[in-house]
Amino acid sequence: MQVIDSLVQDKKKLMFVFGTRPEVSKLAPVIFEAQKEPALETIIVSTGQHREMLDQMLKIFGITPDIDLDVMEERQSLSSVTVRIIERLDPVILRYRPDMVIVQGDTSTAFLASLVSFYNKIPVAHVEAGLRSFDIYNPFPEEANRRFISVVASLNLAPTKKAKENLLKEGIKEESIIVTGNTIVDAVYWISKDLPETTTDKKLILVTAHRRENWGEPMKELALAIKELVYEFPDVVFIIPLHKNPIVREIFNDILSSVERVKLLEPLDYPSLIGVMKNSYLILTDSGGIQEEAPTFGKPVLVLRETTERPEGVERGVARLIGMHRESIVNSVKELLVDRSAYIAMSKAGNPYGDGKAGERVVRAIMHFLGIGEKPDEFES
Repeated sequence: MQVIDSLVQDKKKLMFVFGTRPEVSKLAPVIFEAQKEPALETIIVSTGQHREMLDQMLKIFGITPDIDLDVMEERQSLSSVTVRIIERLDPVILRYRPDMVIVQGDTSTAFLASLVSFYNKIPVAHVEAGLRSFDIYNPFPEEANRRFISVVASLNLAPTKKAKENLLKEGIKEESIIVTGNTIVDAVYWISKDLPETTTDKKLILVTAHRRENWGEPMKELALAIKELVYEFPDVVFIIPLHKNPIVREIFNDILSSVERVKLLEPLDYPSLIGVMKNSYLILTDSGGIQEEAPTFGKPVLVLRETTERPEGVERGVARLIGMHRESIVNSVKELLVDRSAYIAMSKAGNPYGDGKAGERVVRAIMHFLGIGEKPDEFES
């Protein structure tokens, strides 16, 4: 995709704002595509909402922020991080006056960058727009964040047709919505192309759990289910990268630290996580991103939530909602370990979320909005 310089009088300034690891992985393909365009100038802003895991991801993708707001504090509350992001981002947007601010997903950073942009009458492009669980407190606060962003966004870059339908039902103008596919699939292709397949006589089960609504008793239920499954299936190994949150770590360590064939690890860097995912037998997760990534490798996903804003995987048959009750977790994992036909049905369903070209579609849609080039063809899931 090229633009002739003579057709563009001035470069359009795109400001990318992110603050967490998933935002970087999903915006990296967009940033790379934008930086190829002579008509565009990129300004990269990190809020530092999650410090260590964010910096790890920036290094992997070779992205260096132009501005770092460095807002993270230990045990920060939603209210405190909200205040810091608004106070530190507002002067940055006033100084640079970008032609468009690009945010991704449903984090506090994405919501607050959209809000500050709106206050300054700067148009917002929302990557991964239209995801909905239809439960304002699940996931919390992400469901509310993404609904707020949709209200102020000028360009809604929906990953799937289902996400577009959600936006239309909320009264979002159809001309502001473009179905692009999910950029995480681009990132997975980019990362995984050089990762080797490994062979083992054990069935590896990757487990990730960190959602606020799963803290406390639900997390204990998950840990106890894992303990039960390990004792029943001697050929199974659980790989559990522990989230940095001390509430999450304490529960897993208390129940599983001495259990054989349960590997409690520090957070994995992104290539390592993708590598484990690629070599897993199945995956247990409350992560939204992993629901989108795992089908690329044909890995069944058991979603540790009561609802999901990514129903396409459930409808396609690559994912299943099982919640955080011990009995449900044990029975769902058992089925996939002993029923080969059930396993094959989930593993062969394909990825409904993307084709590896979402980043290009997003940049073309942004350029079209800014008066440069044609509108891209939409992703067909």
